Amino acid sequence: MTRSFILTLSCPNRTGIVRAVSAFLFEHGCDISEYQQFDDPVSGRLFLRTRADVTCSDAEPEPDLDAVSRAFADVATEFGMDYQFSDGAPARILVMVSKLGHCLNDLIYRWRAGSLGAEIVAVVSNHEDLRPMAESAGLPYVHIPVTADTKPDAEAQLLATADAYDAELVVLARYMQVLSDETCKALYGRAINIHHSFLPGFKGARPYHQAYGRGVKLVGATAHYVTPDLDEGPIIEQEVIRIDHTYDPSSLQMVGRDAEALALSRAVRWHCERRVLLSGTSTVVFR
Repeated sequence: MTRSFILTLSCPNRTGIVRAVSAFLFEHGCDISEYQQFDDPVSGRLFLRTRADVTCSDAEPEPDLDAVSRAFADVATEFGMDYQFSDGAPARILVMVSKLGHCLNDLIYRWRAGSLGAEIVAVVSNHEDLRPMAESAGLPYVHIPVTADTKPDAEAQLLATADAYDAELVVLARYMQVLSDETCKALYGRAINIHHSFLPGFKGARPYHQAYGRGVKLVGATAHYVTPDLDEGPIIEQEVIRIDHTYDPSSLQMVGRDAEALALSRAVRWHCERRVLLSGTSTVVFR
């Protein structure tokens, strides 16, 4: 039987890093089946993702990933590495929605088809509109109403729900509430949001009507990590679709929703496959 795990890391670039990592994996009976590396000339850091396979038997049981991670600490200390070992189990994700269902519907489809790289464990919403969609897919639907007065309690309930479902990732699939700075910090690196490409140019209500009025020729969407800086977190993926003067505001909106669903699903899959490494206010994405 073969078991796989993924090692991701970043550190200041210097000679000997790849040799040290490869030697460690060899010494622990690992066969490298996938390897990607990026040497950033601007930051001077190295980013690395590798998948390693281990053949297990009754005589040689499956390695303890925590023990392997602890053993790697000496290598990490020598090179100043930030690192993580992950098993191959699908990541558990909690999806948050409001009233628009196109992103949720797309995520559910990909999850059921086995192409999402994750397991949706529950849907949370501040409205009841999308309960039928979630429950028809067999997903628990948690309604957490939000008002200005109840926002702190609602966000505490959200975090508690994520913990209760052991969710590794929270996906804001057109969740139309602004999270507090405290909640954004609590979810740092494990919450992904999606928004249309017209920000910051066309803010507020009816952005597609504003775009139509200006003759926009590109419609797109941005998937990014959630930070206290609204819609300005590290970008994971963007999708762009070219349009022309024949698209009215309604058509623009349909194209925009397609772009949002595509960008969000890719970002979720890449995160769950440990392909996204944070690099300050940006990301390195090993596709």
